[in-house]
Amino acid sequence: MGVVAAWSRRTGLALGVAGMVVPLAVALGTPAQAASSCTTSTGPYQKQAEKFLGRPVDGRQSRADCLAIQKFQVNHGISPTIGYAGPVTWGVMDLINKQKAAGHNPNKARKCPTNKGRIACVDLTRQLSWIQDGSRLKFGPVPVRTGRDRYETRGGLKKIYWRDIDHWSTIYDVAMPYSQFFDGGQAFHSIAGSVWSPPGSHGCVNMRKADAKKYWSMLRNGDDVFVYGRKPGT
Repeated sequence: MGVVAAWSRRTGLALGVAGMVVPLAVALGTPAQAASSCTTSTGPYQKQAEKFLGRPVDGRQSRADCLAIQKFQVNHGISPTIGYAGPVTWGVMDLINKQKAAGHNPNKARKCPTNKGRIACVDLTRQLSWIQDGSRLKFGPVPVRTGRDRYETRGGLKKIYWRDIDHWSTIYDVAMPYSQFFDGGQAFHSIAGSVWSPPGSHGCVNMRKADAKKYWSMLRNGDDVFVYGRKPGT
């Protein structure tokens, strides 16, 4: 889900948007579809999936393994939901592991500027975002969903220039609450669904509602945004 070149229903200003999100402590999103029947096939990432899900690690698909993998797929918007431990499923699990590893020091490598005062950082590689003031973490990190291949969220230093709490895309006929635009049609905004749902947005930084709402309360027009790294698969 996402928007490129959306119009504000109130101002008629042509702007794009795209997005989806959820917090690190939450490994569940909104199920996108009902579960399909379970497969008996052993996937190439069977052992990794078993370890991630706390299952006995034997590398062989069992009924219980399949149901656990299937539940993860349903909750994270991964299709097909047949309980197969394939590359897409493991890719999402691996990303979640990396996000958790960021802990309370997401800017340990100091890739996001610490000389700008209040700034919203977006790490495309780990699909994380946070707000810091100098070197002090003020909020986050929270997982985000950025632009998919050919619709990449553009890197570099930007500034929030327009905010619309009730933004609406007439192109996709979808609400994008708490939109904060920082680069042409690219913005932070909330979505309904899983932040880990592949393949990504059409360029915006998608967030769960609670995180987007917090960003709305903490950021203002003129605040800096720094985007760096590269989203897996782009």
